[in-house]
Amino acid sequence: MTMRSSTRNRRALAVASVSAAFILALTSCGSDSDGKGKEEDAAPPSASATPSESSGSDTVKQQDTAAGENVDPNVKLAEIRGQNGVVMVINQVLRDSGGFVTVQAEVKNDGDKPVNPAQWAGSESVIVRQNLSSVGGATLVDKLGKKRYYVLRDTDGRCLCTTKIAPLQPGDSTAVFMQFPAPPSTTTEVDFSLPTFATASLKISG
Repeated sequence: MTMRSSTRNRRALAVASVSAAFILALTSCGSDSDGKGKEEDAAPPSASATPSESSGSDTVKQQDTAAGENVDPNVKLAEIRGQNGVVMVINQVLRDSGGFVTVQAEVKNDGDKPVNPAQWAGSESVIVRQNLSSVGGATLVDKLGKKRYYVLRDTDGRCLCTTKIAPLQPGDSTAVFMQFPAPPSTTTEVDFSLPTFATASLKISG
């Protein structure tokens, strides 16, 4: 009787151990699955959803060709004075269906000394590092919505704006563009700023 009882007890203990191990395995699998689901829910949206990346090759094309394209140089929406005799003439401020506002302008050196455009990139380290001699420091301010808009850039920090601007010799001029996220459709006027230039109020068309 003692040996049989002992055998039964060992069998019962073994069955209980196997059952416990099986239940523990199922519980572990369930936790991993739940954890993965929560992690995916908590993850930020994919960067590819941002306007600057989702446009892909179109963005690159736009960056290469936007300056001066289909812009009437005789249209003067605003004239902004900068340092050392530099003048910026705004030719176009256009809202498009993609949710952008593109500012087209011409910068001319009316002074008597060469002008280095390096300061126009602003002071943000990513913009300065990835966009040498650019107009990446430009901003639009929606006073009605109390919001400031910066030049769009991709995940590598490259701005959707004119870059690699050569130093302007006296009498030289160059076309530039800057692309921003569009303010709400109810906003029709914004303040435009670029380092070393005065601020100008611009009306948005389109």
